[in-house]
Amino acid sequence: MTSDPGEVVRRGYDAVSYQYRGDDDMPEQYLAWLDELQDSLPERADVLDLGCGCGVPVARVLDERGHRVTGVDISGVQVERARRLVPGATFMQADATTVSFPDGSFDAVVCLYALIHMPLDAQPALIERIGRWLRPGGVLLATTGAREWTGGEDGWLGGDASMWWSQADAATYRAWITRAGLDIIHDEFVPEGDSGHQFSGPLAEIS
Repeated sequence: MTSDPGEVVRRGYDAVSYQYRGDDDMPEQYLAWLDELQDSLPERADVLDLGCGCGVPVARVLDERGHRVTGVDISGVQVERARRLVPGATFMQADATTVSFPDGSFDAVVCLYALIHMPLDAQPALIERIGRWLRPGGVLLATTGAREWTGGEDGWLGGDASMWWSQADAATYRAWITRAGLDIIHDEFVPEGDSGHQFSGPLAEIS
């Protein structure tokens, strides 16, 4: 395994893109989250899907609902699929920890199961940038870590790929989020196997 976490994540999703998410997958939990987000969005909202994967289901659902979607993902395979599966949206291959947008660019930022693949020391700065990218009244929909943990796995999803994660605990994420100027409106634990993640959203930006 390379010592560069971003490269591990990029290679991992390049290798298992289709195992991780089929072209028409629609997890029920995602749809519930997106329905909640929809209630907070204006018509034709500008939405950033940070860690967009193959564009399914988040970018596709938002695009079908008439919003202008920009997707960012570190995996070239995922971005190529996203461009094919959601041709109405805009996708770019980039590292979320270094990508840049002008302040006030988006009505919402969605970051589901992506922040936890980024180096822990880069996450608070990214959350602060997200706060600046949002317009007044804008919202963040995100999953974060519930318990502190950093580690990797070889043979992820039964293949030859390796994967890497790094996350703080829920209290730390709450502190980072509020420091970025966001009010936490909805916060809950989402079980997954023997562990789980923390779901937060929507988070209203302080005007």
